Amino acid sequence: MGQLSSSPPPPQAVELRRWTLSEAADLRSLRASLHEELTGDVLGEGEALAEVPELVALIATELATNALRHGIPPTIVRLLATDDYLILDVADHDLGSLPQLAEARPTGDGGRGLELARALSLDVGWYATSTTKNIWASFPRSEHLTPT
Repeated sequence: MGQLSSSPPPPQAVELRRWTLSEAADLRSLRASLHEELTGDVLGEGEALAEVPELVALIATELATNALRHGIPPTIVRLLATDDYLILDVADHDLGSLPQLAEARPTGDGGRGLELARALSLDVGWYATSTTKNIWASFPRSEHLTPT
């Protein structure tokens, strides 16, 4: 497994919303809440998201799952925005490990969150603060999104 290269924090952005997760059961409400934040609409049962909100929700779920499985809780997910970009920032409190890419794992063995983030977002990186290890991913800010 390779390591994700460290990077500076994402560009200065306004925090739109923050979620604190303590267990995997919190992931469902994270997806629904992200959808509502990005579109202004409540996600109906079985309803699909538009492309950018779906990508943001997918990557948020994948990165938060990694943080819950491999990090030290609580996991903090923040949705940030600049004029041109949406940025997900997912933090856990395990400063003793580095983000690992699971390139050598067979498909179906899990651990693909970082690869998905690298493939589906504009940019991805990680950085550490004095208390957290943060993974971030950026997405185009679409005119179809109406964050509050």
